[in-house]
Amino acid sequence: MRRMALALPLLLALPLALGAAPRGTEQKPDPKSAPALPSFVQRVQPAVVGIKVQVPRNRPSVLTLGPERWGSGVIFDPGGYALTVSYVLLDAGTIEVSLRDGRTVPGKLVGLDLEVGLGVLKLEGPGPWPAAVVGDSAGVRVGQATATVGVDEDNDLVVTNGSVQEIRAFAGYWEYMLDRAFVVSPYNPAFGGSPLVNQSGEVIGITSLRLGERPFVNLAIPIEKFLPGRDELIQRGRVVTRKPRPWLGLYTLPVESGGVVIAGVSPVGPAAPAGFQRGDVVVRLNGEKVGSQEEFYTRLWETEVGQELTLVVLRGSRFEAIRVRPADRYQFFRTTGQ
Repeated sequence: MRRMALALPLLLALPLALGAAPRGTEQKPDPKSAPALPSFVQRVQPAVVGIKVQVPRNRPSVLTLGPERWGSGVIFDPGGYALTVSYVLLDAGTIEVSLRDGRTVPGKLVGLDLEVGLGVLKLEGPGPWPAAVVGDSAGVRVGQATATVGVDEDNDLVVTNGSVQEIRAFAGYWEYMLDRAFVVSPYNPAFGGSPLVNQSGEVIGITSLRLGERPFVNLAIPIEKFLPGRDELIQRGRVVTRKPRPWLGLYTLPVESGGVVIAGVSPVGPAAPAGFQRGDVVVRLNGEKVGSQEEFYTRLWETEVGQELTLVVLRGSRFEAIRVRPADRYQFFRTTGQ
């Protein structure tokens, strides 16, 4: 329980760190003394963009991600479509995109895939738009050399040569889980939305998070997670052929003894009015034991949006049953430009 108590304040601070790459906290290399970019980075860098987002202060994501966000992205289509992480674009009001040739153009939110954690925007204007080559991430192996290519708030390129340290599942506290993700080292300080490229200059992932303590590593979402829903995101704003994933609006941490502890509740969604409280430990869902965060998500996502669930929580020394109907979170957040 001591470890859990220490982790709770750290967890609650995390959403604020997700909105943008760190702001001026690390010394930038002198461009005059920096070595020339490797050829495979030169191939992708014209398509790498900086993304500045303003979010209306009445939107629900402002409380955790802030009203002003900065990230990187990569143009993947000559029509001006660019890919980045979803938390940069969530609830976006206005979007400004900076290109490597010095142009700054408006962007339009096209669609988000909140299950995968990626988002698409479209650059507005006549172009021309340089597009990166999208590679095959299915064959990526541990030890493979990579580069993470991001843009900072001064529109300077931030390139980190590294390699894939791990390929593993990842579960996040915001009802998020990937069955396959890349852990890349060393980390790139402009991580939010930066493309991860192989030595052919092909995009094989989108960098999402900074993990751990120094020396940090990055988590990258494999491009294979984006490609099946690419056309639907562009045409419909979300992946409509995938069953909506039931969402409660809980922020959780795993507990060593089993279950997950609630460290926070979303300002919107069904969890808050249902009566969940910070510190509750979820131990059962519809009568089935919850032994881990992965089990919690798996059992939750096997149910249906709108189907009443019963969660048993340990609150202090007492067990309590809470009934709740999970929702489709796309109904609460602005995820398209419509």
